[in-house]
Amino acid sequence: MDSTIGSQLQTCKPSNGMLGNPAQNGATILDSNAPPSLVAADATLGRHLARRLVEIGVKDVFSVPGDFNLTLLDHLIAEPGLKNIGCCNELNAGYAADGYARSRGVGACVVTFTVGGLSIINAIAGAYSENLPVICIVGGPNTNDYGTNRILHHTIGLSDFSQELRCFQTVTCYQAVVNNLEDAHEQIDRAISTSLKENKPVYISISCNLPAIPHPTFTREPIPFSLSPRSSNKMGLEAAVEAATTFLNKAVKPVIIGGPKLRVAKACEAFVELADACGYPIGVMPSAKGLVPEHHSRFIGTYWGAVSTSFCAEIVESADAYLFVGPIFNDYSSVGYSLLLKKEKAIVVQPDRVVIANGPAFGCVLMKDFLQALAKKVNRNPTAFENYQRIFIPDGVPTKSDPKEPLRVNIMFQQLQKMLSSSTAVIAETGDSWFNCQKLKLPEGCGYEFQMQYGSIGWSVGATLGYAQSVPDKRVISCIGDGSFQVTAQDVSTMLRCEQKSIIFLINNGGYTIEVEIHDGPYNVIKNWDYTGLVEAIHNGEGNCWTKKVRNEGELIEAIGTATGEKKDCLCFIEVIVHKDDTSKELLEWGSRVCAANSRPPNPQ
Repeated sequence: MDSTIGSQLQTCKPSNGMLGNPAQNGATILDSNAPPSLVAADATLGRHLARRLVEIGVKDVFSVPGDFNLTLLDHLIAEPGLKNIGCCNELNAGYAADGYARSRGVGACVVTFTVGGLSIINAIAGAYSENLPVICIVGGPNTNDYGTNRILHHTIGLSDFSQELRCFQTVTCYQAVVNNLEDAHEQIDRAISTSLKENKPVYISISCNLPAIPHPTFTREPIPFSLSPRSSNKMGLEAAVEAATTFLNKAVKPVIIGGPKLRVAKACEAFVELADACGYPIGVMPSAKGLVPEHHSRFIGTYWGAVSTSFCAEIVESADAYLFVGPIFNDYSSVGYSLLLKKEKAIVVQPDRVVIANGPAFGCVLMKDFLQALAKKVNRNPTAFENYQRIFIPDGVPTKSDPKEPLRVNIMFQQLQKMLSSSTAVIAETGDSWFNCQKLKLPEGCGYEFQMQYGSIGWSVGATLGYAQSVPDKRVISCIGDGSFQVTAQDVSTMLRCEQKSIIFLINNGGYTIEVEIHDGPYNVIKNWDYTGLVEAIHNGEGNCWTKKVRNEGELIEAIGTATGEKKDCLCFIEVIVHKDDTSKELLEWGSRVCAANSRPPNPQ
């Protein structure tokens, strides 16, 4: 039996409770009983798309205007409950939709044809890699120009307008080119539904002359989406649970590790349910930090091979059975393919598939169903966690320094740890922030996001904008390296326009430190900026902004006190000056192993 999107998404929404709420807060819904004249005036493609976005839980769209999308933007902003957030460039608009989707469950962005589309495509590719539903909307050419051999501006000078579409085909799960009104309703609904079902971005191109034209297909009140709820094959589920139970109950010291696909499977609560029942120690893969509760009594940290949390890898790799739930094993998460795991000891649970050791495999088994069923049958076995408690030694603390000594990165993150609470969220940029933020202990309710699979530097500026826009009740704390910030710095101005109150820590160490530790060269050194001066110039006296440059622990403590005290209602930008060679020990180890993996010679042919 089908269910509406609103009700279905309510059952799998994130903890902030926002995803999939039906249209509300003033959102307009067509009244099927209204007089025909009134219905016809409002029965346009543009308003239909706007209503659909509101219906699935989107309240903000991130856009860059261009002549092909201007009329469409008029209709989107005319919809109550839908706000347009104008960004400085298309790349940041895409990153913002990515960050928004991480918190809210779905995001949307609007750009213009080709010059806008090809600019945003890198961000859409990142959202695809991270399994995020992002509705990428492009204002396309006038319907009369298709098939005419005309050459249009914003194109590469060919009369074939398909270049943008062909580029998006590889980084979206569905593409709709809307250049007539007859099937526009169907194409838009199918694209949005596909994005929500597949948890991937979709591409919708809408001809620039269509959004304002009334059409009979839009005259009635939009019928709510109907998504067939996915369900497991009953026999397959029973067989998978039986096989997994037999496998795990034979083990002496099993462990359970959460992976990033917990998000796409909407199985975080089911994971905790199983963890509570089984008694195993709980670890998390680095790209899943924030999806597994770190306040759980048996949480042992991040499993990341040689750069794992202390004592975590030892417990995981010495186990005689490991249950990996939603993992992605790539060269980064495996630290250059150096994990000491054996396939015959592993159960791997993917969103719709379970593989036990070297076989058998069970398809059409949903992760959430499997975890809940397994929790009811598996024997409780705390042996591995008891072993962990025997060997565990509490983390050391950085050596004490004079408050006026040059600031060290480990001191900075020691102070940042004290800022975290249920009303904060952390955004970690690609680079050494990955490793330092990974060591932060997240309180219950504290959000955490980073882009590990795609690892696009500069992602965090736009993601901070989008994430903060979706959760105004949280204070977002972003850790961004100077090299990454130089890529996307402009949209700090959009944060100010939106009256956001994030705290940005700009780590100024003179270059691309993560690249230095993989393979050094002169290309890793960048031109130093006066970053606080740049943000002051962007501020330009409009909006609430406070900046500070710090060079030692005393200045840092004072700056944090100001940012969380008298300037708590401001966007705060703290530039932290550190030595160019001051990195985490994890990055040094990880960098050398990734370098070794990258530099493997060709196999003999």
